[in-house]
Amino acid sequence: MEKKDGVTSDYIVIKAIEDGVNVIGLTRGTDTKFHHSEKLDKGEVMIAQFTEHTSAVKIRGNARIITSYGEIESEPKGK
Repeated sequence: MEKKDGVTSDYIVIKAIEDGVNVIGLTRGTDTKFHHSEKLDKGEVMIAQFTEHTSAVKIRGNARIITSYGEIESEPKGK
């Protein structure tokens, strides 16, 4: 992972398969906290990059997540 100006080269692509997919950025440090949230509707795509402030991303709802490590599909709530 190459680091440049506080940003790493790792990123993920999130494509909503249903309306109302929540994408939540989580902070780095000793206390993990929510720091950013987005809501995607069906068909919308978001590209997220890990930074010096973002160490993890939580995704709620049915979405396709594409990373340099592969592709995975999250399940809708209730499955």
